[in-house]
Amino acid sequence: MTSRSYTSTNARWQSFCNTYQLQFPILMAPMAGACPPALASAISNAGGMGACGALLMNTDEIADWVNEFRSTTNGPLQLNTWIPDPEPKRNAVSEHQVREFLNQWGPNVDADQADALQPDFNAQCDAMLAANPTVISSIMGLYPEDRVQQMKQQDIHWFATVTTVSEALQAESAGADVIVAQGMEAGGHRGAFNANEASEALIGLFSLLPAIVDNVKVPVVATGGIADARQVAAAMMLGASAVQIGTGLLRTNEAGVNSAWANAIDSANPEDTITTRAYSGRLGRSIKTRYAQASAAPDSPQPAPYPIQRNLTRKMRAAATKNNAIDCMQAWAGQSARYAKAGAATNIVEDLWRASYKLLVQTPS
Repeated sequence: MTSRSYTSTNARWQSFCNTYQLQFPILMAPMAGACPPALASAISNAGGMGACGALLMNTDEIADWVNEFRSTTNGPLQLNTWIPDPEPKRNAVSEHQVREFLNQWGPNVDADQADALQPDFNAQCDAMLAANPTVISSIMGLYPEDRVQQMKQQDIHWFATVTTVSEALQAESAGADVIVAQGMEAGGHRGAFNANEASEALIGLFSLLPAIVDNVKVPVVATGGIADARQVAAAMMLGASAVQIGTGLLRTNEAGVNSAWANAIDSANPEDTITTRAYSGRLGRSIKTRYAQASAAPDSPQPAPYPIQRNLTRKMRAAATKNNAIDCMQAWAGQSARYAKAGAATNIVEDLWRASYKLLVQTPS
C-alpha cells in the first residue's frame, strides 16, 4: 500500500466522519424487524451510526422507537423505509397453490391473510421527517422530489441504496447526498429499484463498489458481506467512505434475535445462504433453510408478489420464531455471516474499526 493511496483513503473516511459526527466510518444497516433501539444506540454511542428500518412500523411506532433511542444517546441516526412497489398483480389460483404449500410448513393459511394492510408510506415519511434524524435512507427506489426537498429544507441527508451503476446515477441525479452500494452478498432484501430485475443484477460488492465510485461525485458507503476487518479495509481501498453492517451485528447482545437464527449465522459458510423470494415475494438472502430450499424445487409454486407472499407466510414465520424452528424461519443472513461476533455491540464495532484501521495504515514488508 503506497502512502499516497493511504492518504486518499484516510482523507475520504475522515471527511465522511466529520460530516456525520462519527468517530469511525461504520454504520448499522437499517434492518426492518431486527433493529431494536438498544442495538442502534449502542452503535451510535460507540462512535458509529445507529439505524432503524421502519418498513413495518406505523407512525406511532416510529415516534416511540426514536424516543427510546434518544433516551440513551445523542448520537447520529439513520431512518429508512422502502419505496413502494406498484400494486401487485393478483392471481387467485396461484395464491391458492402457495397457501396449500405453506400449510405443509406451518399453521393453515386462510385466503384473507393475503390482504393484510401495509403501513402507509406517506405517513411513514411524515413521521421520519418529524423525528429529524441525521439521515433518511431509501431502498427499492427513490424518494419523490417533494420528499427530497423536505429533507434538504430540514438539513436531513438522503442516503440512497442501489444495486447497479445505473441506479446510482439515477439516485445522484435525484439529489442523493450519499450512495449506499449494496453487493449481492448482503443479507436480507435486495435493494433493486425494479423487483423483477433483482435476480438478474446480482453484482458482487468488489465489482459494484469501484464502478459506482468511478461514476458518481458523492460519497459511497459499501454494504453487503462486510463483517470482518479485512473486508472493511478492502472496501475502503476500493473507494468507500464508510461501510454499513447488518448480519455482522445480529449476534450481539443487543440484537436479541432468536437463538436458532443466531446459531445458524454463527455456523454459516457463504454457500450456506440462498437468495429466495419464498418469504416475502421480494428477493432476499437468507440461511439455506429447508423451507427456502423446498420453495426452489421445480414442482413448488412460484411465490406470490410482494407484499402478498409476505402476508401469506406471516403465520409460518411467527410460529417458527416462537418454536425456535430454523427450518421455517425467516433467517436473513449475508454471505459473511460466520464473521458475526457475539458480545456487546459497542465492543464489537470498536474492535472492528481498530483492526480495520491497523490494516489500512500498516506498512507492507
